[in-house]
Amino acid sequence: MRLLWANLRKLRRRPATWVTFVLVVVLNTLITMLVVFATRQADDPQTALASRVFLTFPNAYELILQMVLGIGGLIAVCYGAAIAGSEWGWGTLKAAVARGESRTRYTLAGFGGVAVYTLLGLAGAFLAGVAVSVAGALLTGVSLSGMTDFEGMTGLPELFARSWLSLAMNAGIGFAIATIARSQLAGIGVSIGLFFGGGIAGIFAPHIVKWLPFEASGAVVSGGSGGGMMVGGTEIGVQLDSTTAIVVTVAWLVLAMAAASIFTERAEISG
Repeated sequence: MRLLWANLRKLRRRPATWVTFVLVVVLNTLITMLVVFATRQADDPQTALASRVFLTFPNAYELILQMVLGIGGLIAVCYGAAIAGSEWGWGTLKAAVARGESRTRYTLAGFGGVAVYTLLGLAGAFLAGVAVSVAGALLTGVSLSGMTDFEGMTGLPELFARSWLSLAMNAGIGFAIATIARSQLAGIGVSIGLFFGGGIAGIFAPHIVKWLPFEASGAVVSGGSGGGMMVGGTEIGVQLDSTTAIVVTVAWLVLAMAAASIFTERAEISG
């Protein structure tokens, strides 16, 4: 617990923590502003009605959270890689080992701090998104009466927990890759390549790719029935069902932390 609190204090001062949070909020705000603009400018009533969905509560709560998750998925990967890589580049791991800290505990505490700030970032970005949607609703004349419809928000806590698991796993993969690479840039670069590479590979081997980490984490929230749809003779959109996706995502997270811990234990960091 002592190491976790120390890492939380350390990460609070890291530029990467604030840059990633601000980036998610800014992108989410821009998308919401585009929705508001489309709502105000649409001549077609159906188009205007579709745009208003993002500004109509309580359904807007779920849409905002899904939008934050969609934006934050790749950013969480980069955040985990940036924090883990900095431990090697800045020599903080070497200093910790020199004063007698356990390498494994230090590594796990480091990711624990990343996971906590991922949760705080998710919550903060969600609240910022709600505030922007409220402002958009006021500008477009959409009623805010649904904001207090607690019955319509019954599934929100579970969705929030699933979203955190998804983002934490993404951050964990980036964390593990950067730890093994001993580099921020290498960790971020490889992680981004895997993130987008999985989507491309899914076109050719969808039933295999759906088990990969980033595809599984995406299915935690928006999982399907395990099958996809046929387009031009090719099956696309194949996803694990949500329950299976949770199990697979947790397994990938445990594997990532085990790999990072084992590598740190065996790595030569003296000198």
